[in-house]
Amino acid sequence: MPLKRKLLGGREDINEDDFLEITHEDMPNIDAISIKVAKINDYGDVDYVQKAVRDGNIVFVKIKALKEKDMSELKRAIERLRKTVTAINGDIAGIDENFIVVTPSFARVDRSNIESF
Repeated sequence: MPLKRKLLGGREDINEDDFLEITHEDMPNIDAISIKVAKINDYGDVDYVQKAVRDGNIVFVKIKALKEKDMSELKRAIERLRKTVTAINGDIAGIDENFIVVTPSFARVDRSNIESF
């Protein structure tokens, strides 16, 4: 009952007949969006990330290895990715100190914090 109260604002006059059950067949037919995970160990690994984003994939990129190896090379790699996403109207954002996310044009990174219920 607490979940129902949260969702419906405390209204108790709603019963199960007020809801419609949706089956899998009722859902619109859309293609799945691929989310890939990549690891950048050196500057050359950026090519794989660029190709994946250009192909329409969202890519989570682990940058820790390159960060620990060579910070200037990491900056060059991120700048190269930034130029790529700018060219394709995509987005790039840091997730934490060890990950970035790179998206194609149909996706944006919402940088606002998610608040709990």
